[in-house]
Amino acid sequence: MRIITTLAVGILTAMASTASDFDERFEDRTLRLDYIFGADSTNRYVTVDQLSTTPGWAGRRANLSKLPYAGDGTIDLIDVATGDTIYRHSFSSLYHEWLSTDEMKSGPQSFHNSYLVPQPKGKTRIDVTLTDAHRREMARMSHYYDPAEILVEPRDGVKPLPHKYIHRSPLTVDKAIDVAILAEGYTTAEMDSFYHHAQIAVESILNHEPFKSMADRFNFVAVASPSEDSGVSVPRLGDWKRTAFGSHFSTFHSDRYLTTDQLGKVHDALTGIPYEHIIILANTDEYGGGGIYNSYTLTTARHPMFRPVVVHEFGHSFGGLADEYFYDGDVMEDTYPTDIEPWNPNITTLVDFDSKWKSQLKPGTPVPTPVKDAGKWPLGVYEGGGYSAKGVYRPADECRMRNNTYPTFCDGCLWSLTNLIKFYTE
Repeated sequence: MRIITTLAVGILTAMASTASDFDERFEDRTLRLDYIFGADSTNRYVTVDQLSTTPGWAGRRANLSKLPYAGDGTIDLIDVATGDTIYRHSFSSLYHEWLSTDEMKSGPQSFHNSYLVPQPKGKTRIDVTLTDAHRREMARMSHYYDPAEILVEPRDGVKPLPHKYIHRSPLTVDKAIDVAILAEGYTTAEMDSFYHHAQIAVESILNHEPFKSMADRFNFVAVASPSEDSGVSVPRLGDWKRTAFGSHFSTFHSDRYLTTDQLGKVHDALTGIPYEHIIILANTDEYGGGGIYNSYTLTTARHPMFRPVVVHEFGHSFGGLADEYFYDGDVMEDTYPTDIEPWNPNITTLVDFDSKWKSQLKPGTPVPTPVKDAGKWPLGVYEGGGYSAKGVYRPADECRMRNNTYPTFCDGCLWSLTNLIKFYTE
């Protein structure tokens, strides 16, 4: 009884400390950081575009100086007065993907990216670091935020776009995970269809574990962001539309890859609405989508595979999950080098398997695990994943992250998603 009491006191003390840390360091406001990531044949760089603030902070108030996953880039907030790291954020980006494409070789290019952090009370150094597939630093930039700076725009008076909550958590906004759903390629007259599709998206996600049993930790809000044209751009058909966020298929000449690089417009559309994670629904029956960790999910809302695809892409953008499918004979060393452990929680190269789902394996599970024994070992170490047939391993033979017809996330993904939700909310 003495041990339990001591533990309970320790937990309460930690909770109080977390709350006081946030209140001591930060305002209940959001600081939006807009950057340009660029590159040419020899250089990689980050520059500041602009800073702005908005009322309220919808992100986490615990684990402030920790990262759940390394991602492909990090933002660190360092208190100038004390030298303490007071907040950390990690992400991936379309820019990182572009660096490994043939398009990159054709000439210099830049990408806009926007990120949200809590607004510090004191002068703060902000370090932005971009890493390559080996997690080596390839670009780094530092700048400062000063609460007294008059050129940081406060966007307090911006009227939010029309919106409605599809699902509400019983938790307060500062404790729940806030997911905003945006309309892309829906005209003002089509917003009823958008709200219907947003309802389907939320139902699809919350029908999958662990979101189903942890649904009370999420808010989903649908935001009616109108487009001038109906539909989205399909370059291979010569069909270009004027839409809210300028999304299009054929990203990097991959016909099914649907993305947007106009992230400033995406975040502008959400001004005045609490959000941490973003889903963008495209008003088209073309098949495709994309999901980028801590950036956005973008998926087509009128295709018959809409339901499984939006869940799969949300696994990327929210959960940092890698694709578990692969192509026979291929080894994608540019994406997942086999001499380093990938940061994604659901694939491994066995370089540092201890950091992955190894602790969850049943005793006696063979490593690697033969596919013929998948029925015996539902959680194993199956070769093939991250687009590579050799050298990269996945937790199960089948999973929502491998196959759109498979109904659930595998046990490895379930474990990592559960831990991530707890990271944000506990």
